[in-house]
Amino acid sequence: MKNENENMSDRYILAFETSCDETSVAVLKNEAELLSNVIASQIKSHQRFGGVVPEVASRHHVEVITACITEALEEAGVTAKDLSAVAVTEGPGLVGALLVGVSAAKTFAWAHGLPLIPVNHMAGHLMAARHVQPLNYPLLALLVSGGHTELVYVAAPGDYKIVGETRDDAVGEAYDKVGRVMGLPYPAGRLIDELAHKGQDTYHFPRAMIKEDNLEFSFSGLKSAFINLHHNAAQKGEDLVPEDLAASFQAAVMDILIAKTQKALERYPVKTLVVAGGVAANRGLRERLAADIKDVEVIIPPLRLCGDNAGMIALAAAVAYDQGQFADWSLNARPSLAFDGLED
Repeated sequence: MKNENENMSDRYILAFETSCDETSVAVLKNEAELLSNVIASQIKSHQRFGGVVPEVASRHHVEVITACITEALEEAGVTAKDLSAVAVTEGPGLVGALLVGVSAAKTFAWAHGLPLIPVNHMAGHLMAARHVQPLNYPLLALLVSGGHTELVYVAAPGDYKIVGETRDDAVGEAYDKVGRVMGLPYPAGRLIDELAHKGQDTYHFPRAMIKEDNLEFSFSGLKSAFINLHHNAAQKGEDLVPEDLAASFQAAVMDILIAKTQKALERYPVKTLVVAGGVAANRGLRERLAADIKDVEVIIPPLRLCGDNAGMIALAAAVAYDQGQFADWSLNARPSLAFDGLED
C-alpha cells in the first residue's frame, strides 16, 4: 500500500544501510536523484583490531543512526510528511548491525504511516549504477566487495540470477588479509592499489581456476601463496619490495576477475556490464576493464557509491517500489540472504 500523503508529482524514499561498519541514511527523489547520502564511518574504531568487530559495529550504529536520519532529511530539504516510503537493507550482512537498521526503519515507517521496502544489500550495490544512467536489460554484473565476489545475470529489473561466485574468499577479503600481512592498516584495498601502481609484477602469483570452463572464482590459493612468500622471506632475512608485492598480487587478482567476466559475457551475451561493490573503486580494476572489456558498455558507480551507503539502497528500492515489493511489520534481519530471497 502506498503512502496516503504522497505528493503525486514527486516521490521521496528514505533509505537505511547498516549491514557492516557504515551507518548510512539517504533520501532519493523519484527514480535516481539522490538528495542526500549521509555516511558515518567506523573505520578508525576497527583499525586497531585489523578488521570489523561485529559487536563494536552494532554499538556504533545505535549511537549515530538517529543523528544520521536528522542530517539526511535536513540535507535533502524534506520532512517525514514529504516521504513516500522507507527502505532498509534486510541482508546479507552482520546480524547485529542489520538489526539496528531494520529496527530504525520499521520504527520510522510505523510512526509516520509509511510503507516499508526490504532491499538486498548486493542488489543495492548493483543498482547504484542507476545513478549513472538508466540501465538496459538484460545485463551482466560483476559484484566485488569485502564479502562477495559474484557474477549476476539480470534479465529484467529485480530479476537476479547468480551465474558465478567465489568458492572461498571474496576479493575484498583477500585484499584485507594480504594487507594485514604487509603491515598495512585496515581497510587495505586502497593502499595496495596505490602501491601496485608504483611497482611491477615480479613475483608471479598463481591465477586459480583461470583456465577452467566455469564462472567461479577462488582467491584462497592466491592469498596463501602471498602469505607463504612473505613468511619465507622473513625467516630467511630477505627483503621484499612492497610495491612489487602489491603489483604482483593485484595483477593476479585482475587477471582472474577479467578472465571470468569475459567468459560470462561470452556465455550470456549482453550489451551492458555493471561493475559494483567496494572493490569497484580500485583504479587497477577500472583500468583493466577499460583495456580488456570490449563490445559492451561498462557502467561503474561513482566512487562515493561503491562502498556501503544508503544511496544505493534507495536506488534499488525505487525499482522495488515500482514493482510493489513492500514488507509488513514482521520484517527481520536476514544475515545470509541470497539474491533469490532464500538463506544461503
